[in-house]
Amino acid sequence: MKPVTSRILTGDSRKLLPSIPSESIQCCVTSPPYWGLRDYDHPAQIGAEPSPDQYVQNLVEVFREVRRVLRKDGTLWLNVGDGYARNGGTGNCGPNAIVGNTKRLIQKRNCKVPDCWGLKDRDLIGLPWRVAFALQTDGWILRSKITWLKKTAMPESVKNRPTSATEDIFLFSKSPTYYYDPNAVREETGANLRNCWILGPDANGNGHPATFPRELARRCILLGSRANDTVLDPFGGSGTTGIVAKQFDRKSILIELNSDYSKMCKKRMSNAVQKTLGF
Repeated sequence: MKPVTSRILTGDSRKLLPSIPSESIQCCVTSPPYWGLRDYDHPAQIGAEPSPDQYVQNLVEVFREVRRVLRKDGTLWLNVGDGYARNGGTGNCGPNAIVGNTKRLIQKRNCKVPDCWGLKDRDLIGLPWRVAFALQTDGWILRSKITWLKKTAMPESVKNRPTSATEDIFLFSKSPTYYYDPNAVREETGANLRNCWILGPDANGNGHPATFPRELARRCILLGSRANDTVLDPFGGSGTTGIVAKQFDRKSILIELNSDYSKMCKKRMSNAVQKTLGF
């Protein structure tokens, strides 16, 4: 059996997306770096902007190209994280935590409340919806907001608000009429899939600090594409989108800025091929 074609491109999505032919992608499933949270060790990284409004504009630029490469009936499934505006203060838990490879950016973000959107100290920034509205303004059709409820939430030491245990996934379409297979993923009762997904984390031994669950990618890919379609992830990370696409007979194109993570993608994809072929 011939393996499904997968491509992993190393570089900046803003420079590499223009090389992809227009209307050649059926579905985009991705999670960009969250603003100011992690340092991916590259001068061109998205998420390191001095202010979140610049982060939003950079994402608009990326997804404008994504819209160009999507087929007319294509969809975008987008996971974006939130954070808090802070005047100083870092800790070991929660959305403002210092976790693996984050110190430089997290300290930069937390030293001063950004001068935009009327943000005040301790404000929840609302980045997912700010990105969603900006993409809507730029021409995308916002079709659904899915709440990802995490079975294992990151602990927080806060005593003045509930612990955060959810993230947002947005479904965008390029056109009013688009491909969506409601029978690909159903509730256990057989009912139409609801917009609240309770998902646990995958065992993460791949060295990447922000891997989303394979089940999340599986649902988006099955709902938004057919066998042999091409799935895109412009922020390839550890390669989860490509691995799941291959598992369900989809082609994939992944773009990853960091060369080390790109190598990780290729290794994980190679291992996935070998398992698929029974090696």
